[in-house]
Amino acid sequence: MPLYLTDEQQMLRDTAKDFVAEHAPVSHMRALRDANDATGFSRDLWKQFAELGLTGILIPESDNGLGLGHVEAGVVLEEIGRNLSPSPFLTTAVAAVEALKGTPHAARWFPGILAGETVAALAIDERAKHDGRIEMKAERSGNGFRLTGAKQFVTHGHVADLLLVAAATGHGTTLFAVPTDTKGLTADPQRLADASLAARITFDGVEVDADAVVGEVDQAPLARLLAAGRTGASAELLGVGGGAMDMTVSYLKERKQFGAVIGSFQALQHRAAHLYSEMEVARAAVLKAQQLLDAGDERATDAVSVAKAMTSLATTLAVQEGIQMHGGIGMTDEYDIGFYMKRARVLAELFGDSNFHADALAQAAGY
Repeated sequence: MPLYLTDEQQMLRDTAKDFVAEHAPVSHMRALRDANDATGFSRDLWKQFAELGLTGILIPESDNGLGLGHVEAGVVLEEIGRNLSPSPFLTTAVAAVEALKGTPHAARWFPGILAGETVAALAIDERAKHDGRIEMKAERSGNGFRLTGAKQFVTHGHVADLLLVAAATGHGTTLFAVPTDTKGLTADPQRLADASLAARITFDGVEVDADAVVGEVDQAPLARLLAAGRTGASAELLGVGGGAMDMTVSYLKERKQFGAVIGSFQALQHRAAHLYSEMEVARAAVLKAQQLLDAGDERATDAVSVAKAMTSLATTLAVQEGIQMHGGIGMTDEYDIGFYMKRARVLAELFGDSNFHADALAQAAGY
């Protein structure tokens, strides 16, 4: 598979680029933060995403979606990352849609997602770091289950309509689709480093019926959900790193010291060239993972881990070099480059950091 976008994918990229840059630039994120917005994103903007058909990118045509793939979803996510746009696109239109696709839950939740009215959140993590362990209990209760325990870092969990909850059952892990108005749920939203909101959610004997199970009992489609989420987060990280790099290169062309623009200094040219190379390698890794996922290739699991690890490292380099090359102004709140560093830090942790995925690859190779 060639590692470049088709003409149709480039057209989608142009559409997403213009739309996000106009309606959700960095100033949009800054305004929400300064207003101490309690939602964490603009619901009006979410509906505008829907009007363009973007929320239905991964929803099959049989369910009135666009029936496209992870490459196309990544195109949108990269522009979201480039502009630091607060949006439930990753958790709702990518990860949740992928988990619900082909299940009876699609008929209930897809119409709201297509309309930009429904927001889904992922209740997976239980500790400070993503480690894949699920200890929250789901015990049989009558014709359904009783959920007891707590989840952390549930992005948009305090305002979501739907929670996808992973819990330990008799002989494995089960995924549940739980409406957030279910009795016994308590959400405590917390500001993260990038000013986004994620909730700690407590399940105090939450009763759900058997129809809440997504897939089969003890056989949660977590691999599919996490692969979609990790690849999407990688694409968004590409946008964050690309946005930081573009801002830094522009600054190198404008800032003068000792009577010359600093971009003429060979040491900074070498560092900029190194950064560009690392970002391009990460871009190739992400596109490969997206293509393998769309093809249903068994190699996709390893490719997704490579993509998440590579983009975490490359984008970390991009934001660190951006701060360094901007000098003192890069550390101020008035200048945007610092926001890229904060967003990169949060995304790098989401669905597993570079160390988590390097370890996964090592174990898969028999080490």
